[in-house]
Amino acid sequence: MLATTAKVAGLLVTVACWMWARNAQWSDAWAMVIIWCAPLFAYPIALAGRRALDAQPTIRRAEWMNILVHYATMIALGVGIFSAFRLVPKRPGIPIPVPHQVSLALAIVTGAVTFLTVLNLAVRGLGAPFAVKLSSRLATDWMYAWTRNPMLLCSLTLLFSMALMYRSLWIVVWLAVSVSPGWIFLVAWYEERELQIRFGAGYEEYRARTPFLWPRKPRAAKLASY
Repeated sequence: MLATTAKVAGLLVTVACWMWARNAQWSDAWAMVIIWCAPLFAYPIALAGRRALDAQPTIRRAEWMNILVHYATMIALGVGIFSAFRLVPKRPGIPIPVPHQVSLALAIVTGAVTFLTVLNLAVRGLGAPFAVKLSSRLATDWMYAWTRNPMLLCSLTLLFSMALMYRSLWIVVWLAVSVSPGWIFLVAWYEERELQIRFGAGYEEYRARTPFLWPRKPRAAKLASY
């Protein structure tokens, strides 16, 4: 009951921070500071979360740390993302010559595929993103047979597609330099460790045969859900 309350509270605080970033009336200069710096908080959050897990590598500790780490990271990333896509219409910077129809098609496709990754996790892992519902079992098939992190890959691809819709070079660079590395670091340094704690040998076997991010055709080994 306490964990459920913490999850609901964390979700409400996260959404409130996102809406604040979306509607805040600050100067363009201050907005750029927030946009470039907020996603970088993913690094200390991941480091602190990993340190807490290593100090007490138990399933219960992992469950509670997931609540803290995931919502803190989503606040940091979300504040930067909402601020960036709020500023870019009036400050697009150097344009990228991409036809609107192409970027729109990419956004629709990547958005649909991202939704499928969420559905995949819900059906095969009995879980939901943002620590709303921790996976009850390890999803290792469908999209998760090709890469261990299809949701991360598709979410980043969706963001880049949206950047192309605005034809903004600085948004593309920002995603590549600030958002993507921090998000990937969190998954590699923190989430892999907590999955190892919660799923043990099953996750180690899955990690050994499935790439971290870039998809690869599944190997002939049995792809079961643990």
